[in-house]
Amino acid sequence: MFYTFAKNLLKIIYQLLFRLEAKNLHYVPKTGGVVLCSNHISLLDPPAIGVFIKRPISFMAKKELFDVPLLGSIIAKLGAFPVNRSGVGKDTIKQALKVLREGKMMGIFPEGTRNTGGAAAKKGAAMIALKSGAAIVPVAVVGSYKLFGKTRVVYGPAIDMTDILEEKSSDMLEKATERIMEHIHRILQEEQGTRA
Repeated sequence: MFYTFAKNLLKIIYQLLFRLEAKNLHYVPKTGGVVLCSNHISLLDPPAIGVFIKRPISFMAKKELFDVPLLGSIIAKLGAFPVNRSGVGKDTIKQALKVLREGKMMGIFPEGTRNTGGAAAKKGAAMIALKSGAAIVPVAVVGSYKLFGKTRVVYGPAIDMTDILEEKSSDMLEKATERIMEHIHRILQEEQGTRA
C-alpha cells in the first residue's frame, strides 16, 4: 500500500519536474525474478527506474542512508536493503538472492556509485544475477534531470548469459559484467544517436 502510494506520487513529481518518460517497458518481464541493471547518474535514479513498472522493485542502498532519520525508515518500507560502500558483503548477497528466488524484482547499479565518466563496473551485480538465475534486463537513464528538461528511462531485452554459464571459466564474472555494461552502453548510444 505504502509502496504504491509513494510510487504514484513520485511518478507525478518526476513527470512534472523532469518530463520523465519510459521506453520499451514491454521488455520488463511481468513475472519471475528480474534484475534491472542500470547506469547510475544521480540519487534520483531508483525512483525513475521504478515508477512506470507495476511490480515492486527492491534496490540496494548504501548503509549510511538507513541511519538518516525518517529517510532510513522510508527506504526500508520501499524494499531497499543496505550495502557497504566498500563492497557487496555476504549478507547483502543472501538478501538479494532471497528476493530474486522468491520471484521478485530487484534494481542494481553495476557501477556501484554515481558515475558519468564510464568507470569500471563492479562484479557484484553479475554474481547476484548469475547465481539467482533471474532474467537480467539492461536499463539506461538518458538525460540529466535538468528541471523541466527531458529525462528518459529506456529498457532493453533480457541479456542472454547462456554461453558464459556453460563455459564456467575463471573470469566468468568479468565476462558477465562486461556484457551487462555493453548492453547498457548500447542503449545509451542508440538513444543519444536518436536525439542527435
